[in-house]
Amino acid sequence: MVRIGAHVDQDDPLGQAAERGAEVVQFFLGDPQGWKGPVLPATADAIRASDVDVYIHAPYVINVATANNRIRIPSRKLLAAHLEAAAALGAKGLVVHGGHVGKDDDPQVGFDNWRKVFERMECPIPVLIENTAGGGNAVARKLDRIARLWDALDGFDVGFCLDTCHAHAGGEDLADVVDRVKAITGRIDLIHCNDSRDAFGSGADRHANLGKGTIDPELIVAVCRAAGAPIVVETPGPGQAADIAFLRERLG
Repeated sequence: MVRIGAHVDQDDPLGQAAERGAEVVQFFLGDPQGWKGPVLPATADAIRASDVDVYIHAPYVINVATANNRIRIPSRKLLAAHLEAAAALGAKGLVVHGGHVGKDDDPQVGFDNWRKVFERMECPIPVLIENTAGGGNAVARKLDRIARLWDALDGFDVGFCLDTCHAHAGGEDLADVVDRVKAITGRIDLIHCNDSRDAFGSGADRHANLGKGTIDPELIVAVCRAAGAPIVVETPGPGQAADIAFLRERLG
């Protein structure tokens, strides 16, 4: 059976998992918009001993693709620190956004910079690169860019996180997105199961609870079923328990 859970606050992940009926939790280890290093939660021992599967989301500020040294170098260091901390928690993987290059930069620069990350960094747990919703210079919004990224990462064991809201908002048809992603990456390690508040192709990263946005909820279920990967809802908190129950009822 597919394990289903939610993105929760880092202060009490296990308590929030219990409230939501979650078998999986994802959370940050600090300010998602800041550059400070990760901090393990006070309940780290309990988290390691729990049967709840854990994923850590890296800060949004990380952009290892950029040609800007003042962002890329700190990004690599912060990514490495979060990878080490996530491994110390017994996490199944570390989710990180693909990032972007400057508007006048060759996208290949971003793909090559990602390769340098894996050439120089030990990965005690999988790094799961997540598709993003917007930005014409993003390296992981459109599947053609993701294909080029995976070509650059050939030879490295890199995981993929598919976000349904991001794919929809990014202009990728969800009807066959799983097959198209797997043809590129070979696997999907985690599903971020989110409805989208905005229209197809909008480029807007705004999540909604399942059935409350612009994506047919049965299409979201079909994506989750086809992927066969653990599921994390990153939807507004008050509706997460209902979202998990909805998925569990339909996925068995």
